[in-house]
Amino acid sequence: MGDIKRFLEISLPPHQSAFLWGARKTGKSTFLKTRFPKSIVYDFLKTSLFLEFSKKPFLLREQLLAMPATLLKYPIILDEVQKIPQLLDEVHWLIENKGLSFILCGSSARKLKRGHANLLGGRAWRYKMSPFITPELKDLDLLRILNHGMVPTHYLQDEKYYHRSLKAYVEDYLKEEIFAEGLSRNIPAFSRFLDAVGYSHGEQINYSNIASDCGVDAKTVKEYYQILVDTLLGNMVFPFKKRQSRQVISKAPKFYLFDVGVAGILKKRRIEEERGEEFGKAFEHFIFMEILAYKEYMELDFEINYWRTKSGFEVDFVLNEGAVAIEIKGSKRVDNRDLKGLFAFTEEFKPKKAIVVTNETRPRIYNNILFLPWKRFLADLWGGKII
Repeated sequence: MGDIKRFLEISLPPHQSAFLWGARKTGKSTFLKTRFPKSIVYDFLKTSLFLEFSKKPFLLREQLLAMPATLLKYPIILDEVQKIPQLLDEVHWLIENKGLSFILCGSSARKLKRGHANLLGGRAWRYKMSPFITPELKDLDLLRILNHGMVPTHYLQDEKYYHRSLKAYVEDYLKEEIFAEGLSRNIPAFSRFLDAVGYSHGEQINYSNIASDCGVDAKTVKEYYQILVDTLLGNMVFPFKKRQSRQVISKAPKFYLFDVGVAGILKKRRIEEERGEEFGKAFEHFIFMEILAYKEYMELDFEINYWRTKSGFEVDFVLNEGAVAIEIKGSKRVDNRDLKGLFAFTEEFKPKKAIVVTNETRPRIYNNILFLPWKRFLADLWGGKII
């Protein structure tokens, strides 16, 4: 993975600190070691270090004050900082009184917030690392992306082993780590919930149905979803509702996991060819993750919504309050009759751009709707031509 340059850039002026968030195994630690090779690193995944600083968080201050100034001119990296929330008080003191800078790296701010930890009151910039994105990769193999996912170690892994690694990720991280962090105490119910996420992934959430399947109430299911969002394992997409209408669905969000490969394990799918319903859903998920990563990496402030009417018209993604409407179709030849939702949306809201992302080989235009092969769409997206 060392020869793959990550898209994320962290460039800090003197005395500036930062948080770097991202789901486990997205490559945060490797990136920081490459970007800041001379920095002091405390990795709290190491049990001995975790136990030592959990009991005596003031050791951070004492150890750093004893170090030579030549080492302290670089940002100090605290990896998996959410494991010891008390350290942030020491970090705050060192920033204010000694002018030190830190990069605080972790997979979730949820435990820090719940424990009312010191989040440095705006003194630290916020960055987020996604799994791989297409500008980081030379050769784009669509089936590999949809099956392996874009978590670096999974994407790069040999075809024989990636499935086992993905399964271990779900069982050892999504379940055990969440329990270990104390984010959920009902292990059987949360396990059933993860199974439900598989079959409802990318669809409108019906909290009552999922609650019935999990044996808990709807309020608890909403809390479970929030755990996944707070631990950066998923994202909600809310309905577009520029105008109030009884015909438009305006409450039920959709939920997408942070990685298409992880979603595939929960859905118990393997995609063998570029066709069919499961391919189409995974293809939509992949394009969504690219749009979301583009928004976050480029620090752009636009909403990603979906649009659906009670009569069944739907547009997969609506960006920037209706300025861009995007429909995802995995077909190698899209039938214009399958775009009734996009036609209805463009007629009512007049977006600046209406785009169909396809598996076709050449761009085309029909009724002012632009059909783009997915590679061309992603090149235009990251080139700033879509939004």
